[in-house]
Amino acid sequence: MYTDNNQNGVDPAESASDDLSEENLNELRRIRREKLKRLQETGRNPFLVEAWDVTAYSEGIKGDFDATDGKRVSCAGRIMANRHMGKATFADIQDRDGRIQVYVRQDAITPAEYEIFLTYDIGDIIGVEGVVFKTRHGEISIRAERIVLLTKSLQILPNKFQGLKDTEARYRKRYVDLIVNPSVRETFITRAKIIKEIKRFMDERDFLEVDTPILTTIAGGANARPFETHHNTLDLDMKLRISNELFLKRLTVGGFDRVYEMGKMFRNEGMDKNHNPEFTSMELYQAYGNLETMMELAENLVSSAAKAATGSAVIEYQGKSFDLSPPWERLRMQDAVKKWAGEDFDLVQTDEQAREIAKKHELADADKLTRGLVIAELFERYCEKYLDGPVFITGHPVEISPLAKRDPHDPRITRRFEAYVNCWEIANAFSELNDPIDQYKRFKEQQEQLESGDAEAHPMDEDFVNALEVGLPPTGGMGIGIDRVIMLITNAASIRDVILFPTMKPAEDV
Repeated sequence: MYTDNNQNGVDPAESASDDLSEENLNELRRIRREKLKRLQETGRNPFLVEAWDVTAYSEGIKGDFDATDGKRVSCAGRIMANRHMGKATFADIQDRDGRIQVYVRQDAITPAEYEIFLTYDIGDIIGVEGVVFKTRHGEISIRAERIVLLTKSLQILPNKFQGLKDTEARYRKRYVDLIVNPSVRETFITRAKIIKEIKRFMDERDFLEVDTPILTTIAGGANARPFETHHNTLDLDMKLRISNELFLKRLTVGGFDRVYEMGKMFRNEGMDKNHNPEFTSMELYQAYGNLETMMELAENLVSSAAKAATGSAVIEYQGKSFDLSPPWERLRMQDAVKKWAGEDFDLVQTDEQAREIAKKHELADADKLTRGLVIAELFERYCEKYLDGPVFITGHPVEISPLAKRDPHDPRITRRFEAYVNCWEIANAFSELNDPIDQYKRFKEQQEQLESGDAEAHPMDEDFVNALEVGLPPTGGMGIGIDRVIMLITNAASIRDVILFPTMKPAEDV
């Protein structure tokens, strides 16, 4: 089926594409190991090669042919295809930028070297020295004068016809996914561009990037279930952070007027196309700012990121179009509930009245709900699915906003917004609560809920209350779901498509 002197240009994996059984694959892997052994026995162990002087990349060569035509270059890349034609071979190698064709003649690298070259497999990494030229068919190529095997691939790449299409396999073996699916590479290159633009945007506005603890004794800053661990030396139970909010506010108390941190957060919760237990978020705080300051910042930041990645603030996502240009719509939560749930809470003043509405809509534990909680649950049930946006939802009840300043015109609600695009929450912001007495009271209420069995209630954090007693200036703060923003801009159907190594069960547990 396959010999070392492969003259027909068919890669073993491709020749077996109709029968890629485990037995067949094992045989192909065995053949590759035998080739490696023979190379090693003749003093050509590729794994002893330490470096290769790369002077040019595929995109630079092809993008500026007038400058590279006739020039000698040194490239390196993975063999992705080859076509053997007697005493000459055309091979495609893939480097960091893309692919370029290499033309290899027997009389250019000596017959002995050519015979060895013919034993190389799809997936092997080679170094090539040669001259840039254009073939009769107009293909910009490298005429090889020297070829060195830098790494022997001992596995079989998915063939070019079938690719790597199984989503579970793609996420588990992202290193293969990146090799065989160019669009995946582009997604993560775009991700890097978006993050770079966000940081540029923040730096331009005089925000200081900082680092805060990931391991904490109190997982605060959000209502979520944390991951728990134990520090052996201190004999101390600890948690992975669910938010970095409270540490960043401490820094604002300490005199850093504008701070932000982009990093990993961890929530021990469900998984779906929009949720991964480990995710990237950015929190930022601006002293002497407020809710409106955060709105202006959010809409400009997200539109700027879209422009940097796509050239436009208008994006296409899964067949829908979204114009992210400022200003975004503003809509009170209570007005959304009136519009889509049909309940006017301007006419509902007491918890008892609200509970009757809760019973009508068959909300869980209706007898225990407050007016604010009924509004919040009706909003989640009836309204979120209509928020294509971009839109800022405002007027969140105090009961679900333990860290936000009360609205001076209605103390039952807070100075908070959630930003929605495509019916997803992508940002959450407050005029930050800086009243230590009110904060302690809210923490105490949350702590009681925690002790009564609500694993997502906010724990008491007395040191943070102490920081507020020292004095937090009027401050605007915001958290942005970076992964979701990147999903929207890159048109990714799942959050796992924008996380290089998403959380998954080990393969043997599936």
